Amino acid sequence: MRILYLLFPFFLLLVQGAAGSSFAPGNEEECQRENGYCGFLRCRFPFGISGRCSRFFYCCKNMWG
Repeated sequence: MRILYLLFPFFLLLVQGAAGSSFAPGNEEECQRENGYCGFLRCRFPFGISGRCSRFFYCCKNMWG
């Protein structure tokens, strides 16, 4: 019974991490919907990384607008 007060916060942290509330694009369709493109491992100059399309492809969006 004494350990329950330690397990409850751990359980809440575990559930919160599983929720995955991220505003960044998570796939290619979301990236293109937000006027970006998927670049292999990096983005060219006026573009910056704003999320992921897949394992090695990053969503690149214009940094200036």
